[in-house]
Amino acid sequence: MKKYLPTLRDFTIIGISSIIQALSLQIFFVPANLASGGVSGISQLINHYTGWPIGLMVLIGNLPLFVLGWRFLGGKRFAFRTAFAIVTYSIVTDLLLKLPLFGVNGAATRLISELSGDIFLNSLYGAIVSGVGYGLVYRARGTSGGSDILARILNNWRAIPMTQSYLIVDTAVILSAGFVFGWKQALYAMITLYVSGIVSETILEGGATVRTAMIVTAHPKQIADRIMDELSRGVTLLDGTGAYTGENRPVVYCVITRAEVTALKEIVHEADPDAFMVIGVAHEVLGEGFRPLKSQS
Repeated sequence: MKKYLPTLRDFTIIGISSIIQALSLQIFFVPANLASGGVSGISQLINHYTGWPIGLMVLIGNLPLFVLGWRFLGGKRFAFRTAFAIVTYSIVTDLLLKLPLFGVNGAATRLISELSGDIFLNSLYGAIVSGVGYGLVYRARGTSGGSDILARILNNWRAIPMTQSYLIVDTAVILSAGFVFGWKQALYAMITLYVSGIVSETILEGGATVRTAMIVTAHPKQIADRIMDELSRGVTLLDGTGAYTGENRPVVYCVITRAEVTALKEIVHEADPDAFMVIGVAHEVLGEGFRPLKSQS
């Protein structure tokens, strides 16, 4: 039972994060016509014209992306966690509107009324709340579907950095929303996208884009294999020598994104609880899996 506790914890966090994201969408984004980016933003546009439930549209829109993610990202961990996040978020998004919270005298209804017409506060609060939700998903080693999947596919396929991938995907949706909701709303939506990204990074473990990891371990092959298999990251094995003991101490070196730090810690802990690991900040990474190395001339 003990070995399942981390997984149970992760799924619980993903469930909570889905509720937080749904609250942010229905309280701040939808009433203010702020497209939240990704599949949720597209679902808002469809809802605006058809009245179809946003949650249902989110679920339908994520189905082809989920298939792509299964094909290009792979792994049962991706499938189960992402499917759970998508389904939970979709159901909660529509279910919230049927709860007393959104009734005539509900707390959410009163808050929406108080913020009515104040697009700045809606964008600010929406960014903070949704950022917390995204950060929790990443901490639980999951994705929220939508632009998360597309960004990771772009990163793996064309080595486009994750931050740029998110910007490309979400900005395209927000610009499309500008034709529907107006360019003022589109401008605030882009600000919201930026602020929510900062908040999610803070919730996760910091603001830097990438991390370097050096792991001194007695099981280098096992850790390296799992990093390459589960994170799809390159690994370098270095020869080290303990200065005090004079014994050989193999070192595993790799570079990962901020969203993969928690998963790396879990891998190292499971493979070698006695390992010594240092995680540092890299301000720029060039090469396979990140931004291509090009001549600066």
